Amino acid sequence: MKTYLEFETKIAELEGKIAELRSLSDEEVEEGGINIDEEVAQLEKKVAKALADLYRKLDPWQKTQVARHPERPHTLDYVRALVEGFTPLAGDRCFGEDHAIIGGPGWFRGRPVMVIGQEKGSDTESRVKHNFGMARPEGYRKAVRLMDLAERFSMPVITFIDTAGAYPGIGAEERGQAEAIARSTERCLQLKTPLIATIIGEGGSGGAVALATANRVLMLEHAIYSVISPEGAASILWRDPTKAETAAKALKLVATDLKALGVIDEIIEEPLGGAHRAPEEMMARVGEAIAAALEEFEGMDGEAIRRQRRDKFLSIGRALG
Repeated sequence: MKTYLEFETKIAELEGKIAELRSLSDEEVEEGGINIDEEVAQLEKKVAKALADLYRKLDPWQKTQVARHPERPHTLDYVRALVEGFTPLAGDRCFGEDHAIIGGPGWFRGRPVMVIGQEKGSDTESRVKHNFGMARPEGYRKAVRLMDLAERFSMPVITFIDTAGAYPGIGAEERGQAEAIARSTERCLQLKTPLIATIIGEGGSGGAVALATANRVLMLEHAIYSVISPEGAASILWRDPTKAETAAKALKLVATDLKALGVIDEIIEEPLGGAHRAPEEMMARVGEAIAAALEEFEGMDGEAIRRQRRDKFLSIGRALG
């Protein structure tokens, strides 16, 4: 059963009618004299037009809801679709394993790569296991360990960003959450192999930056990327989380705003109605974008790759400072 967002009422009604028509038996069709194929085709055209009209003018709060849609492809979906022979590696060699961040080596279009990403989970059991994609310090320390490994073997690093933010629990703070995020961000900056980051859903706060300080930052059309969640900003600024919609509009968290500011490098267009409506098509588009980004660094030496990344983020700081 499809999940519809609060602003998709018209779409839900039209697709409900299509489902009703398709559920009619042959006898009911003959008695009613209905040409189901023709009726369904007309309704599908209406759905496509309604989706195009609606998604052409989404506001930041509506895009936030699309970015959080439970049926959007998650990191593991992209890994299964794009990376052959993926071998997950576990543990930070300091405290333990964190399932919110998955990572390991694999083959992307014939070349060895290191893949790291936040995984939210797709059902209740997996969401609890992956802590809804909110990593603890050991997750970021595992990411650093994997980046060290990637550099040792000259493997490009591909990251997938999809988190509301780092886990804010007491245990995480006791184990050095802020320091772990900072170390991961620093390791991204110092890495001497290409690092390509793709924001596939939510890019929340330092929890996202820790894996997205990349040579090329790609972002899906309806993803979001911000220093804080709209709810968090509303709670701090107005002491009222119900003003999240107002905060979303002020945060400049959508792809077009971030591209204009130079924070991201490329926007990957989503299928009509969002990535969740055509996940295979979306994953294919992401694969093409990652492949094109990696080609830009073909033949560059490690120091040049590191310097390009460093200069890129320094220029962002100068432009926004």
